[in-house]
Amino acid sequence: MSKLFEPLTIRDVTFKNRVFVSPMCQYSAHDGVPTDWHLVHLGSRAVGGAGLVVVEATGVSAEGRISLGDTGLWNDEQARAFARIAKFVRDQGAVPGIQLAHAGRKASTEVPWQGGKPLTAAGGAWTTVGPSPIPFGEYPAPREATAADLDAIVDQFVSAARRAREAGFQVVELHMAHGYLLHSFLSPLSNRRTDGSGGPALEDRARFPLRVAAAVRAAWPANLPLFVRISSTDWVDGGWDLAQSIQFAKWLAVAGVDLVDCSSGGLVPDAKIPLYPGMQVQFAEAVRREAGVPTGAVGLITRPEQAEQIVASGQADAVFLARELLRNPYWPLEAARVLRDEAAWPKPYERAKLK
Repeated sequence: MSKLFEPLTIRDVTFKNRVFVSPMCQYSAHDGVPTDWHLVHLGSRAVGGAGLVVVEATGVSAEGRISLGDTGLWNDEQARAFARIAKFVRDQGAVPGIQLAHAGRKASTEVPWQGGKPLTAAGGAWTTVGPSPIPFGEYPAPREATAADLDAIVDQFVSAARRAREAGFQVVELHMAHGYLLHSFLSPLSNRRTDGSGGPALEDRARFPLRVAAAVRAAWPANLPLFVRISSTDWVDGGWDLAQSIQFAKWLAVAGVDLVDCSSGGLVPDAKIPLYPGMQVQFAEAVRREAGVPTGAVGLITRPEQAEQIVASGQADAVFLARELLRNPYWPLEAARVLRDEAAWPKPYERAKLK
């Protein structure tokens, strides 16, 4: 058996393999409600053999969405629509997961194929919120979050987590990466607060994200896993970096987080990010080794042999695939054949299985 296709158990959830579907925004929801597009998109990856299927960054409030096309989980209608998706994913033998997010100062944008720029007032723009009134590039400056705002946002994450459980999800991932709200609290480039939730000290900048993690952990069933996605570095001098990520991961583990999903970038628009196969695996390896927590590796992982090497060598406990699974939803089934392992094919597809 390859290591990639060895089951992984976290708390009371067993993933049949270590191939995880990374959350990928589809910008195709209506008022935060997932549609048939999401059912087919996520369901196809479950049919394709992935061990975990994670729903895209899902707003914990209407103001927490990146765009008007984002999914949300702030009301019961959205939870009901997600329930059939979670059930379908689970019925295919995959674990259904969802990433909960607040876009912060990067919210209120057009969908990518309409330009991806900040919305205009005529287009439905709203006032964004951040740790400090520092804009993302040429975006409008956010309003600095008040103490009451922070209390409300914690409650929104907790409420979304409870709805996620009601909808049948078995994993929640908190989005603390890519320049969105919780990452912008962590980075000294975007957080200049002086109220104990920001400034030069890491423990102050980490205070609010850790508060969210602890609150969700308390609301999320104790037998189910809680993941966090981080940006391991801002790729900018003086910004968030790997050393801070390692310390933060230690604190996340104390808060009850079970796996750290190690991405990078997204805080500043002009960061120079080197692109090469497995470019972020180094971060997953370092966090796993130095913080002593399970990690997921993500970013330009495309070949079965590459994914196998990452897991088998102990660089990460699982791999999150994104664009490669957009190109080929059945990548896990093909990877098992390449690695000379067995993966259960859906009964209706067994006639197509290659030996």
